[in-house]
Amino acid sequence: MTHKIIPIFSAFLLAFLSGCAAQTEQSVSENAAFCDDITKHVQQVEQLHVASGTTDCTPDDTETAAYHYDTVYGMWFPYLDYGEILAGKTADQFRDAVRQRFQQVADMGINTVYLHLRAFGDAYYQSALFPPAKEVGDYDPFSILLEEAHQLHLSVHGWVNPLRLQKDSAMASMSDSYPVKQWYSDPQKNGTYLCKVGEYWWLNPAYPEVRQLVADGVAEILAQYHVDGIHLDDYFYPTTETAFDAAAFADAKADDLGAFRLEQVNAMVQQIYSTVKAASPAIQLSISPQGTMDGNYTKQYADVRRWGTETGYCDVLIPQLYYGFANETAPFAETLQTWTETVSSESVSLVIGIGTHKCGKEDTWAGSGSMEWCSEPTLPIRQAKLALETNGTDGVAVYDYETTFQPDTAADALSQIREALGKLFRNGK
Repeated sequence: MTHKIIPIFSAFLLAFLSGCAAQTEQSVSENAAFCDDITKHVQQVEQLHVASGTTDCTPDDTETAAYHYDTVYGMWFPYLDYGEILAGKTADQFRDAVRQRFQQVADMGINTVYLHLRAFGDAYYQSALFPPAKEVGDYDPFSILLEEAHQLHLSVHGWVNPLRLQKDSAMASMSDSYPVKQWYSDPQKNGTYLCKVGEYWWLNPAYPEVRQLVADGVAEILAQYHVDGIHLDDYFYPTTETAFDAAAFADAKADDLGAFRLEQVNAMVQQIYSTVKAASPAIQLSISPQGTMDGNYTKQYADVRRWGTETGYCDVLIPQLYYGFANETAPFAETLQTWTETVSSESVSLVIGIGTHKCGKEDTWAGSGSMEWCSEPTLPIRQAKLALETNGTDGVAVYDYETTFQPDTAADALSQIREALGKLFRNGK
């Protein structure tokens, strides 16, 4: 495959938000954990993609422009990366830090970035539907991120956690102008539209009003910013406990809770996809599910087989294959092959998510392969090569910026990884 940039223009710009409802800090769950409650085991970092190229990526003022690459070389930028460079910093200071980081990834050959815009029902962009994240000051950070990324011809995808909200303290202090606060304060909606799992509150996708709010949140982003895509990660149902959606399940008079939950997530994903395509058919919707089929279907109720074989759900699937080759439950090579067999629709691309966050560390979820990342800390090089050489794949995405460029362990290994992946990406192999 080539990595030539493809500019696609469309005149389908959203004029306004139709159907809008009303005017923290935690990391992502490790997908090899197979835990009943994904709030119990969380990843150290989250991420998104950044793109490089040779064609001006700045959208025209009168059109929605979307830029995509034949082969994706991506990187995730989670909200965790924003704290140091955003909180208490001026717009110019933030811009300087962003420009430096994007230049680093572009020099490495990265061409697509997934930038966290909403992690816990809080916005790193201008929003009337969700409160600003605590690090956000008196300027719009996403407009700066978007401008600096497009200056380097990076394809920019806004990353949203559709259902995850905040802790009680943040929910209680939130302005009453936001829909989630209104539901939190409503005894009929509290415990139905949104439910508490562990310390955090979560939206319940079993209600049309909730799915509408999620879709309106996406429409709000698309109406204000010339993004190239919207990106969802693996936070769907947060628990397998039946109490989470017991009322909605009873109202539906359904007899299979697993099938019911798959149906609710499918309805939400379809509505988000339709919202994206209403803004412009050229804008992509990508989803980054956890890496195992069992985890998707029995833990988070993500119908990835349907998403990979039928149209109308997404344009790109980016499974998180953060597993070593010796992982006892989900060995990388075999899991990669499963995904190439799963994603068969010609309208859906398959990009393989690999991670640098385990380099030099014990992988406690890998069973007999738990020490593989210590004995072979440059494992992502092998993973990227195999993924790019495998028929049916359309690129790789690296998790994430901080552990790749600012590692707290295995610094020598990460230096080798950056050099090797850079050669792979820049040579288009």
